[in-house]
Amino acid sequence: RECTMKTSIIFLLCLSVFTGFSQGRVVREDENGFAECNLFFPGQVPPEGFTEPFHVKICQQYNKEPRFATLYSTKDKIPLYSAFKFTKPAQSEEENWLVEPQIDDPENDLQEMVHEADIGGTVANLGANQALTSDYVGSGYERGLLNPSLLNEEDFQVATYTLTNAVPLSPALSKSWHRDIGKVVEQALIPHCSKRDHLYLLAGAIPSSVQVKGKMSVPESLWLAACCDAPEGWSLGLVKEINDENSLADLTVRELEKQLLPGVHLFKGNCGGDKQSQEKREAILQAVSQIRSGEDVGTSDNHETKDSGWVRRLAGIIATPFIKLLELLIYIFVELVKFVFYFLWLVVKRVVGTVLDGVYSLWNGVVSYLKAISMVLISIPYDVGRVIVNIFLGFLQIVQDVVSLTYRILSIPMGFLLHLAAFPYHSICAIPSVLKDMATGIGGTFSLVLDATAAVLHAFYYLAGHIVKRFVPKGSSDD
Repeated sequence: RECTMKTSIIFLLCLSVFTGFSQGRVVREDENGFAECNLFFPGQVPPEGFTEPFHVKICQQYNKEPRFATLYSTKDKIPLYSAFKFTKPAQSEEENWLVEPQIDDPENDLQEMVHEADIGGTVANLGANQALTSDYVGSGYERGLLNPSLLNEEDFQVATYTLTNAVPLSPALSKSWHRDIGKVVEQALIPHCSKRDHLYLLAGAIPSSVQVKGKMSVPESLWLAACCDAPEGWSLGLVKEINDENSLADLTVRELEKQLLPGVHLFKGNCGGDKQSQEKREAILQAVSQIRSGEDVGTSDNHETKDSGWVRRLAGIIATPFIKLLELLIYIFVELVKFVFYFLWLVVKRVVGTVLDGVYSLWNGVVSYLKAISMVLISIPYDVGRVIVNIFLGFLQIVQDVVSLTYRILSIPMGFLLHLAAFPYHSICAIPSVLKDMATGIGGTFSLVLDATAAVLHAFYYLAGHIVKRFVPKGSSDD
């Protein structure tokens, strides 16, 4: 099968060169609903109540034509619902899984969905807000389509193989979901909607706290909401629990809305509200009951004959209580088995937990006791050594203080005697120095007087020469 899938993918990749990839435009908040994909909702009004900032609207397109609409949760990495219409089943299925670049990188120039292997490094933060093929590898889960490919013709079918339309399902659950939804739509819903293009389908998933590889949420349950707004309008809801692949519970759309987020309204005006055709609804529920019990509903575009319809209705009325009773008994048995196993598991868990807690507490006590004794034993030689060192240092301090005090006491008379003995030396030895200084002063004074006298005589001589040169006639001799 892997070889077939790889061959199919390669074939579609080559084909995409000529036909173009499936295009999925992320719709901005300021746009009206899902833009071109509003046609997949009754009255072109999308469901209300999905207002979280991580809810992203995607108009899934192929060859530039809208094929279906998806509301994607970037928090849970799975679609919350896909809105579509029944076209006609394709003859074959070719898987070519695509991703939406703009969910992870809104500024990216890629305006269409592309194969993950063809992106390379052109998309920033690839996989931050959406699931990738690698997230499913080795996880034990398959990529379960909310909008099943088997309910779409060729062009529409190619567009369904996008990871923004897939949720992680076990192989058995994925198979039963697609099988049950295909039978319900083809055998129960289509025959009772007089205008096929007025049948609107919403397939969704309720996220749970269980995650695949810490990233994708595994659905808590899968659901389908159908609305036929033809003259005889009606609506219906179906829920499949994730832990029971054979479950398929029918309920009203209002009951289904209560299981979703608060304030959610799936169809405008509840698809006719209280004016719905009860006869149509009962016929659809009868067909769903037959599908649930494993029977094929043999309907055609025309109604069955009255006798056949009466027999089937009577058989359904007779069989339904027994089927319901059997389902109730099976449910009670399963719940009892679950309760017994849970009770035994709780008892074992409590006993083992108590024993382990006791052993753990005893071990902690022993370790703490040994640790305390070890610390005390280690601290004894350390404390003794510290006391001895402190005693020795105290003795040295005392000796230092005695020596210092003795030095201070003896230094007082010794200093006085030394200064007294040095006084004559300093006084007598100072006399030659004083006489020398006096002689130097007298000699300097005499020398200063001689220099002054010579300077005065030189000045008189210079003045006399200047006067003679000014007043003596030029003709006289130089003398």
